[in-house]
Amino acid sequence: MDDNSTDSANSTSPVWPRSVLVVGGGPAGLVTLRNLVERSKGQFDRVLLVERRDDIGGVWYQDEPIIPSANPTTAMNKPQWPSPAYPGLVGNVIPRFLAFSEAPFPESPNHPHQPFPTLTETYQYLRDFAEPYIEQGNIQLNTEVMRIEELPDKQGWKVRVRDWSMCDDNDGMPLETEEIWDAVAVCAGYYDKPNWPDTEGLNQVRKRGLALHAKWWNGPDGYEGKKAIIIGNANSSNDIASQLAPVAQTPVYRSTRRPAAPWFPSLADSRIKNVSAIKKYILQPTEETDDGTTPEKVTVILQDGSEIKDIDVVILGTGYCPHPEFVHVLPIPADGTTNASEIHNKTVSSTVPIMSYTTPVLPQFRRIPFLHRHILYAYNPSLAFIGAILAMTPFIVADVASTWLTLAWLGEVSYPNSIDERMAFDRERIAQVAKMLEVPDTVPENEGAGDSKESSPDPPSSFVTYGFLGPGDTGNGGKGGEAEYANNLRDDIVRARPDLDAVLPTWDEEAIKARTEMYPTKYEALKWAQMHCV
Repeated sequence: MDDNSTDSANSTSPVWPRSVLVVGGGPAGLVTLRNLVERSKGQFDRVLLVERRDDIGGVWYQDEPIIPSANPTTAMNKPQWPSPAYPGLVGNVIPRFLAFSEAPFPESPNHPHQPFPTLTETYQYLRDFAEPYIEQGNIQLNTEVMRIEELPDKQGWKVRVRDWSMCDDNDGMPLETEEIWDAVAVCAGYYDKPNWPDTEGLNQVRKRGLALHAKWWNGPDGYEGKKAIIIGNANSSNDIASQLAPVAQTPVYRSTRRPAAPWFPSLADSRIKNVSAIKKYILQPTEETDDGTTPEKVTVILQDGSEIKDIDVVILGTGYCPHPEFVHVLPIPADGTTNASEIHNKTVSSTVPIMSYTTPVLPQFRRIPFLHRHILYAYNPSLAFIGAILAMTPFIVADVASTWLTLAWLGEVSYPNSIDERMAFDRERIAQVAKMLEVPDTVPENEGAGDSKESSPDPPSSFVTYGFLGPGDTGNGGKGGEAEYANNLRDDIVRARPDLDAVLPTWDEEAIKARTEMYPTKYEALKWAQMHCV
């Protein structure tokens, strides 16, 4: 193939879809739906959001009643997809950064000393935000996406779903259907796939039911008198440790690799003992008790060589990783060269999971692959992802990103025509993270960071990863990271739609300062709650 034909194969026309499917009814999906409906000015023929649970809210919707089968001869019932939220959860983001543009978060008079909305308040905000779209039929609940499959020749996406609301009319089984969509925005977020460390012995402990991920934490009931160790010192781990301290055997152990980052404030508690990272888990031999039971226990070997015996439960607050395994794309050459476009444009019948092109082992490759600006799939921009990155203020980042996506699909915001140019963002981000991983890890001192403030000689923090954007990738006082990312998208939007300049959030110095001040404010709120036993 000559140079001219190669350039032609590598170039694609802008995508202007008429029908758009949004997958996921959490904050990212809801604001994406709003922007596609409202900011498109009616230029899309059809926009629909599907959510597999029976209500919207994503992680902020905790309750999920079981839908029983109407057919007693079948054991099939709707699967459960529990939220990682837990009773008593209070966020660490102030209302300003939880509010979507043109939809202010309501003031709450209920907790003047605690300015952070509760789980219930945040859910209610999202429910009120979604209500008009539920009434208009833009949101379809109880609808599980089983497979999204790219069609050849840019003919759209074949989507297979299970409608769990149809069980009663379908012999107790969900109704499976397929439909073709011009474009799909996957907003399934970060909290489906827990991240399990590759620590020796952990798999055996998990298989025996002695280790669980924070995703399944539902409060301290049932842990009375248990000897527990919590892994991690981010928000979930700190909350779990503080909830266990009054009821579990003391001390409650908290295993950490490094000091807490400033944006994860927690109170010192004499009932919680910080220990080093875990090197190995060992199942202890069972022993007979007076009542004949043989409860299993765990011994943990720490990196400093010490050991803790007779652990009843290990709870891991080790985060999540994006993994939309239901998305299948046309094959791409492993080397990612320009010739990928030649294969991609051929008529092929087989597809492969998009996640087969990446690996969670190395932080710079822990990502949804081939995304231009963390949004558009480089090989076919009619597929997009919103919320696939970790930001300190995910509501407003998703708002700006989905507004940009809406205008891109309308042709009002431009993106590179060639696959190579769209792939440049992905390559640069991988190189950036790889370079950051070479820098020794230090955590800035912070009054509310916990009881350890020393810098760590360990490898760089787990937050040095492809999908983490905040607070500042370059360590320059909070600039860079999500601020630079969101502002760059915002600039594109405002050039196309000057009227949105007045409503979209701006990451200026005042906004960065307000976000930074959230963390000491959270620390003071925790102290007030502790003093008043709230």
